[in-house]
Amino acid sequence: MGKVQSVALPSANDKAAALALTPVSRETEARLDRYVSLLVEWQAKTNLVAPSTLSHLWTRHVADSLQLLDLASSAKIWVDLGSGGGFPGVVLACALAETPGANVHLVERNAKKAAFLREAVRITSATATVHLAGIGDIVDRIGSRVDCITARALAPLHQLVGFAEPFVRSGAKALFLKGQDVEAELTEATKYWNIEPRLHSSRTGGHGWIVELDRIERRNPSAITHGDRA
Repeated sequence: MGKVQSVALPSANDKAAALALTPVSRETEARLDRYVSLLVEWQAKTNLVAPSTLSHLWTRHVADSLQLLDLASSAKIWVDLGSGGGFPGVVLACALAETPGANVHLVERNAKKAAFLREAVRITSATATVHLAGIGDIVDRIGSRVDCITARALAPLHQLVGFAEPFVRSGAKALFLKGQDVEAELTEATKYWNIEPRLHSSRTGGHGWIVELDRIERRNPSAITHGDRA
């Protein structure tokens, strides 16, 4: 048998720094603790986050996700595309667990990651529904009104805009977490879409950005092909 890979553990200092940036209730903190412990356990056998980020998982991933709540403070129904290891979707669901009527739809087409998401929802009692599905299939499946749609480390911005367009057309806000190449991605996206993006610098530092969209219109319908993510 092969050697078991050791997994770095999130530090207490990093957790304190993250919660100073994005404060949460004691109940939410307890849910997040259970979620982080589960993620570290699963990370040993399933690649849920980049191993190099585990030691600062709270600031790099948890706080990065929590900051979206301030940009859509009244949103109750969320859709997280390509939820993967649960960022931002599971984190948002933990924070919204005490909010009446709230629900986060976690969309993931990888069966192993979807199984992790289901277990994370179970042990945290988070307000979430896991969909083992491709993104192209999710609009009709969800059916209900959506307040906010999110994605992180999923696809280039012009593709994300295409995925989000049906939801935004029906009144949702889109919040996409992006890195230092956001300007180049916006330039590419505007070749295909009429958008009026608002950029927010990530509260967690580095070169992170949040792209906020309230309106999306096709520039050239024949130029966009919808379907599952690449």
